[in-house]
Amino acid sequence: MRAETLAWLDARSSSHEDWPLADLVARKVAGGSRVSVVVPAKDEAATVADVVGGIRSELVERAARDHGHPLVDELVVVDSDSRDGTAEIARAAGAVVHASAAIRPDLGTHPGKGEALWKSLFVTSGDLLVFVDADLRLWGTHFVTGLLGPLLAHPQTQLVKGYYDRVLDREGEAASTQGGRVTELVARPLLDLWWPELAGVIQPLAGEWAARRELMSSLAVPTGYGVEIATLLDTYARHGLDAIAQVDLGVRAHEHQQDHDLAVMAAELLAVARSRCDGAAGAPRAAVLQQHTRAEGWRERPVPLAVRPPAADVPGATPGGGGPR
Repeated sequence: MRAETLAWLDARSSSHEDWPLADLVARKVAGGSRVSVVVPAKDEAATVADVVGGIRSELVERAARDHGHPLVDELVVVDSDSRDGTAEIARAAGAVVHASAAIRPDLGTHPGKGEALWKSLFVTSGDLLVFVDADLRLWGTHFVTGLLGPLLAHPQTQLVKGYYDRVLDREGEAASTQGGRVTELVARPLLDLWWPELAGVIQPLAGEWAARRELMSSLAVPTGYGVEIATLLDTYARHGLDAIAQVDLGVRAHEHQQDHDLAVMAAELLAVARSRCDGAAGAPRAAVLQQHTRAEGWRERPVPLAVRPPAADVPGATPGGGGPR
């Protein structure tokens, strides 16, 4: 590993245990910051109430009761056309819920996680943004406190990535800090070969991460699963390695996808990475993935390649809840 990366690992890696709630509330109040937690969701009725309810109970209500101020000022779920009651359940658990397609309808809509995160910039007002997946089954509110720590403590930090032991639903297998299949087979090899300075980022596709609003509003955002690696690469390109931090969040379990679904995600990542390689030119020649099974034969899967412009450049974007700040 490069000396630069080793030095970064030493200086910019921490544990969630390094960031106690009381200290974070004090730092937030002293700095005049505002925190928005965004939970993108699609058909997560089984888990979204636990995620929303836990954050509201611990980081809004208990923080205010015990420390005089909430740590989290906004708790927002952006729902992407759920059909299982996710929106209603999240609202009942204490979140402000927005349908992704209904946010700035004049801008149109796309399916995908990146679209939900981009749209969230128009309905939140926090200068610090924390993104948490809705499908978590083994987690804790320390995910949020851990991710906020480096942003509140170090003004130069722009982006914070989480990493954790992943608990798989496979009998006899131990937890591991290995990322998912797409992380280990696509994302980490891409970074190691073309962006070796980022080789120390343990889980570049982690769904739990945090960033400054100013950063997110300045970046183009892929509408699909390419949002995490695009944000990592673009933050590094614009602000350097020291603008990135990572935090050990302990243990995480969530729903796992089938290989054919992960292949679509992998195709998105390859397109995002290629567009950011030195000397790369031109869009992919196709936007579909060809998949074959013995039972069903050939089928085409669309690969989301749409990219949203920097939110700060969108006409009509205004400070506060109406747009990026």
